Amino acid sequence: MTTPDGVGLAVQDWRRPSSGRDVLLIHGFSQSHRCWRRQTGGTMAERLRLVTYDNRGHGRSGKPAEATAYRDPALWADEVRTVIDGLGLHRPILVAWSYAGRIALDYLTRHGDGAVGGLVMVGATSTLAPACVGPAAALMAAMGHEDPATADAAAAEFVARCTHLPLPDEDATAMRASTALTSPAVRRALAGRPADYDGTLRGLGIPVLAIHGEDDAVICPAMAQHTVRQARNAGLRLYPEVGHMPFWEASDRFDADLAAFADACP
Repeated sequence: MTTPDGVGLAVQDWRRPSSGRDVLLIHGFSQSHRCWRRQTGGTMAERLRLVTYDNRGHGRSGKPAEATAYRDPALWADEVRTVIDGLGLHRPILVAWSYAGRIALDYLTRHGDGAVGGLVMVGATSTLAPACVGPAAALMAAMGHEDPATADAAAAEFVARCTHLPLPDEDATAMRASTALTSPAVRRALAGRPADYDGTLRGLGIPVLAIHGEDDAVICPAMAQHTVRQARNAGLRLYPEVGHMPFWEASDRFDADLAAFADACP
C-alpha cells in the first residue's frame, strides 16, 4: 500500500477463517509489527481479524529522508486511513502502543471516529505533560544521536527498560533487531511535535480503553489516567508487575481484555 504522500507501507493481514472483528494494531517508537507476534501468532488471531503494519520510517515500510515527512500529524492520520481503506476494514478497533497513541489520535483528529469502532491505548501517549512521562523516555533522544555507538547503546538500554522483568535473550535480540530498522535520523524527526489531544479525546463518541503496566518506566500510569479522564466513555486496566509492554508481559490478560472490549464495541 502507498500513502497519499507516496510512502510505501508494509501491511500484514493475519485473517483466519474463524476471525471476527477487525482490529488494527499500531506499534510504537522505533519498533515494527513484530512486537505484536504473541497476538498474531496466538489464539487472538483465531478470534479477531488482526491487521498490523510498519509505520513510516520503521520496519519494512518506506523511510523518507526528509524530517518533514514525520512532523505533520496529517501524514500519520492519512497513513492509518490508507490501511483501513486499503483493506476495507469495517469499523476496526484501533489498538495503539506507546508513540502510536499519537498516531491513532492524529487519525481521529483529522478523520473523526465514524469509521472506527473503538480505541485501545496501550502504554500510549496522549499528552506530553511531564508527570505522565517516565524516566526511560529520556533514552529516546539518545537513540537519535548522530554518533552510531551512542544511538545503539541507548536503543539497547531502551529495549531493556521496556519490560518489568528482563526479556529472554531470544526475545530481546528480536526486539533490538526491529529497533535497528529505524535510523537515528528518523528517531530525531519523530521528536518535538506537539501532542495536544485533549479536545479530540473529549469529542470521541466511541468507547476507549486504556491498558497500562503499573511498572512502566517509559510512560507513567498517570498517562492512562489522563486519557480516561478526558474521554467520555473510557475504561482503565492497570496491570501490576508489568512494564511498557502489557501485550507481551501479560499477553493472556491483555488478549482477554482486548477481546472483551472488541465484543462490547458497536
